[in-house]
Amino acid sequence: MALEHFDVLIVGAGLSGIGAAWHLKTYCPGKSYAILEGRERLGGTWDLFRYPGIRSDSDMYTLGYSFKPWTDAKAIADGPSILRYMTEVARDGGIKDHIRYGLKVRSAAWSSADAAWTVEAERTAAGETLRLTCNFLYGCSGYYNYDEGFTPDFPGREAFLGRFVHPQHWPEGLDYAGKKVVIIGSGATAVTLVPEMAKTAAHVTMLQRSPTYVISRPGEDKLANTLRKYLPARLAYGITRWKNVGLGMLFFQLSRRRPEKVKQQIIGLIRRQLGPDFDVEKHFTPAYKPWDQRVCLVPDGDLFKMLRAGKASVVTDHIESFTEKGIRLKSGEELEADIVVSATGLKLLFLGGMALSVDGRQVAASELYNYRGMMYSDVPNLVTAFGYTNASWTLKADLTAERVCRLLNHMDRHGYVSATPRLTDPEVKPEPFIDFSSGYVQRALQDFPRQGSKRPWKLYQNYLLDILTLRYGKLDDGALAFAGKPKASAPAQPAPKAAA
Repeated sequence: MALEHFDVLIVGAGLSGIGAAWHLKTYCPGKSYAILEGRERLGGTWDLFRYPGIRSDSDMYTLGYSFKPWTDAKAIADGPSILRYMTEVARDGGIKDHIRYGLKVRSAAWSSADAAWTVEAERTAAGETLRLTCNFLYGCSGYYNYDEGFTPDFPGREAFLGRFVHPQHWPEGLDYAGKKVVIIGSGATAVTLVPEMAKTAAHVTMLQRSPTYVISRPGEDKLANTLRKYLPARLAYGITRWKNVGLGMLFFQLSRRRPEKVKQQIIGLIRRQLGPDFDVEKHFTPAYKPWDQRVCLVPDGDLFKMLRAGKASVVTDHIESFTEKGIRLKSGEELEADIVVSATGLKLLFLGGMALSVDGRQVAASELYNYRGMMYSDVPNLVTAFGYTNASWTLKADLTAERVCRLLNHMDRHGYVSATPRLTDPEVKPEPFIDFSSGYVQRALQDFPRQGSKRPWKLYQNYLLDILTLRYGKLDDGALAFAGKPKASAPAQPAPKAAA
């Protein structure tokens, strides 16, 4: 019995997967495709995470799709609003009908003889395996384990008589009103949870081992909201998008070139938010440079408002052990808690844990080199969507999707059946996939591909450079090997032209 076959299989119906499908339908309309989603709903991160206050930590004019203007007043949007936005794209673009839910992709095997991938997906509800084939495999499953977040092995945790939760799997209906809450962590999730829970909790304590950079930003973009009154939505969106891209790049470059000055500016802004009596040096002055880890964003200074009001507090210390009533710190202090939230990060996972093989040879992710931030050495017809660490995820995901469409159309015009990155330059040296000092990144880097020391194997984390290379750069660049009997060139299909 023949296996069901598609030109392209997309793995994951989150932000990247929905965007990838839109590009395929628009710029490769003759290609058949399906989206395999392990969960029962679309949305990825924005459906999985349900903790109080869940929101973007990037503005929606850059986290939004290039082709779909964000028209809500809030620039820093809540999770349900983002999910509605994605659902509109999937519905209006006819994408929802191509999503197959409850299929967790376990493995993919490439056959050069067939120029095709054989994909095995587990039907999670029934525990049975479904096999499909495709010519091109497009991984849009993100970068972390959806099944579990990272929770350290806290000494004595079993002694704690209160409720212990991880934000990745927030208990439905958890009542924290009038309760004492301790949130362990100081990253984006923690700084979101603290002000939201503090609205009704008796008190919320953010317990951190070390400080993180936190900046306040208006929850609404005044320019965007003004432009929408006078200009078409797409034009207003494009102007705001470029404005925010430019500001973000400027902030990042200044952080890299003049880190000490940027650090003092950030700390100065926090001091003005919290006043002279707050120990900013202890609780909000990191030892590392800005953008060595991701900078946390708080809309309208909501975290600082709760700290000033006394509804929340920050403790910088290390955990000695849990107790029946809460947490004992190494300083000897004990934090009493009815609820402890372990906002301690994610478990990174390459390709959603999918096992790969090429012509019968198992592929170890750690042996691969990343090509142009989207493909991998010696692995044919495989692309993954991976966003920026210093800007919005979707900026890179959109450019990757554009490049994929250009590549597919190029292969069709010339009769190629496969495209495989080949690393033959002896001067290319291995470098870590992500240059980030965050603990959740460092714990997983050994299981991820590497990047190289020079292009096209190096990730520059630079949107403008990626526009030049991904949107306009040559496809036949000497590093991408094509296979298949070439034929005379046919008229080119229109290349993707999305708003920046």
